[in-house]
Amino acid sequence: MFNIGPLEIAVIAIVAILVFGPDRLPEFVRTAAKLLGQVRGMVSKAQNDLREELGPEFADLDVRDLNPRSFVRKHLLDGIDGDFDDKPVSNGYTAPERLPAGTRAPFDPEAT
Repeated sequence: MFNIGPLEIAVIAIVAILVFGPDRLPEFVRTAAKLLGQVRGMVSKAQNDLREELGPEFADLDVRDLNPRSFVRKHLLDGIDGDFDDKPVSNGYTAPERLPAGTRAPFDPEAT
C-alpha cells in the first residue's frame, strides 16, 4: 500500500523506540492499532451507507472509482497500449489500416 520495504520498517521501529522509549512503546502501538481499527470501521460504515443510499443499481460500486485518476484510467485508458492493431474492441470497431510512409492522406472536400 505505502511501498515500504523491510529496511524502512526497521528504521521506523528504531526511531519509535528512541522517541517513545521501550517502556511506553507497547502502549503507543496498542493505541495506534485501536485508532486504525476505528478509522477502518468508520470508512467501511461510510461505504456501506453510500451503497445502501444509492440503491441496488450501484451495488457493485467501488469507492476507489470515485477518484478522478482511477476513473479516467478505468474508463478511458483501459486497453490502450499505444499501438494501432487490427484487433476489434468491445464495440466491434477495427482500427483503420495505416498508410505507407510518405503517402498523403485522402481528402474529402465535402467533409469539411
